[in-house]
Amino acid sequence: MPATISISNRLLVALAAENLDPLRPHFQPVSLPHKQTLSKPGTSIEHVYFVQQGMVSLVQPLENGTMIEVGMIGNEGFVGVPVLLGAESSPLEAMVQIPGSALRMQASAFREEVTRRSTLLALLLRYVQALHIQVSLSAACNGRHTLPERLARWLLTARDRATSDELPLSHEFLSMMLGVRRAGVTVAVGTLKTAGLIRNSHGRVTIIDRQGLEAASCECYRTVRNEYERLLS
Repeated sequence: MPATISISNRLLVALAAENLDPLRPHFQPVSLPHKQTLSKPGTSIEHVYFVQQGMVSLVQPLENGTMIEVGMIGNEGFVGVPVLLGAESSPLEAMVQIPGSALRMQASAFREEVTRRSTLLALLLRYVQALHIQVSLSAACNGRHTLPERLARWLLTARDRATSDELPLSHEFLSMMLGVRRAGVTVAVGTLKTAGLIRNSHGRVTIIDRQGLEAASCECYRTVRNEYERLLS
C-alpha cells in the first residue's frame, strides 16, 4: 500500500508504527458501494476489511426471506471478526449500508500478522468485546424498549459510525434493520420529527438535535458508546 494513503480507521490509527508498518504491504484500498456484500452466510471469509468511511451492517437472514440487523461496524472496527477467532465462516451477512471505503486484507495474511503481534491481537480482542456488548444490548433493546427509543438508538449508533448527521436511510430499510413493520417505522420517524430531533425526506434522515435524540434514546446507546470509549481509547 502506498505510504501516501491516509489511514482513518481508529484501530489502525491506535497502532504504533512498529505494529502498523508491517501491515501496510497487505492493505488494498477499496470502495464500499451501497448494499455490497462483504461476506455471505456459510461461505469462506477470504478478506477482512478495516472500514475507513461508511457503515457495514451485520445482518441475520431468516428462512422467510427477511433479515434483521444485529450489529454495525464503522471506522472504529473491522469486518471479519470470525477470522480473528479462528473460524472460516459465519451465519451472518456483512452488508454495506452507508457507502464509504476500507482497507482490505487477505484473511490468510491477517491470521499470520495477528499471530506474530501480541499488541495487535490485544487491541483487536478489545474491539471484539466492544462489538459483543453492542450485539448483546441490541437484543435486549429490541425486546424491552419502545420503537421510538430503539430508532433513536439506531440513528445515533449509525451516525457515530458514518461520522455524518445526514444518513441515506429509507423507511423500508429501517423497518428491515429494526425487524418491525414499515408502518411502525413511519410512526416512530414521525414522533422524532415532530419533536424536532430529525428531518426526513427522499430516503434520507438528518439528525438536527443530537442532544435531544440522545435524551429520546434508551440507555442502551450510552452503555454501548461508553464501552467503546473505555475499551478502545
